[in-house]
Amino acid sequence: MADSKPNSDSILHVYHTRYSSWGARVTLVLAHFGIPHNVKFYAIDDPARAPPAHFAGGGLLPVLQPDPSDEDYTIADSLSICEFLAEMYPELHLWPKDVKLRALARTAAAQMHSGFAGIRNSYPSNFFGKYTGEIPVSGAAAKEIRWLVDMWSNARADTKKILQELGEEDEDEGYLFGTFSIADAFFWPVLWRFRSYQLPLTGISEDGLKWMATMWNDPVMRLEAKEYSRQAQDPSTELAKYEDIYRGNSDVEYGRFSMDWTFDATHA
Repeated sequence: MADSKPNSDSILHVYHTRYSSWGARVTLVLAHFGIPHNVKFYAIDDPARAPPAHFAGGGLLPVLQPDPSDEDYTIADSLSICEFLAEMYPELHLWPKDVKLRALARTAAAQMHSGFAGIRNSYPSNFFGKYTGEIPVSGAAAKEIRWLVDMWSNARADTKKILQELGEEDEDEGYLFGTFSIADAFFWPVLWRFRSYQLPLTGISEDGLKWMATMWNDPVMRLEAKEYSRQAQDPSTELAKYEDIYRGNSDVEYGRFSMDWTFDATHA
């Protein structure tokens, strides 16, 4: 194929993003940078609506198909897809322009991609899930929660310092590494988890809280939330194992966030 760049007919194969943290990261990158694409949704627990087994990664999603006419041309794995998009669209700067900030952003995204098993295993992603009460926090999860809080605080502090040294303070839009990047997208579903399970933000800096507010108030994130809401209107998209995971535990109550919820840094 002479031109391997995705076209407007490219397809992102993904599980329903109201639950799929991996898929939500890629759809957010595509939406935030205005990269043309189509989306095909699949069900995680319904064999009749499962993705094709021949996809790279053994049928796991997300998978990007840049050219629908070429079934052998696919990119699997959320980070791999995002790196591919960054390579195909260098003019969009999916990673920060500055080499130091780019290195920091890549490190953060890779750590999120490969780590934090304690949080992943304890707190399934569910955009609308809302838990109150005595929510269990294991020692492993507590350690990772603090790691995330420190990572976000340090990212904002390092970014402000680097941009000041470059004389580019005006380039700082409040995202982890200045402007929105793949790194921010990789932490987007983690913010759901902090909201859903009321995970502690002990020790987070003021700039870290401002980053969280920037993310929750971003117009593109709000549009993504509307897509999750659209999915939630269809009962067939519900994933029972990710709903009310503490069922039977009288110390924890389950509900759902409404679309009019807003992040309040003063009460975080």
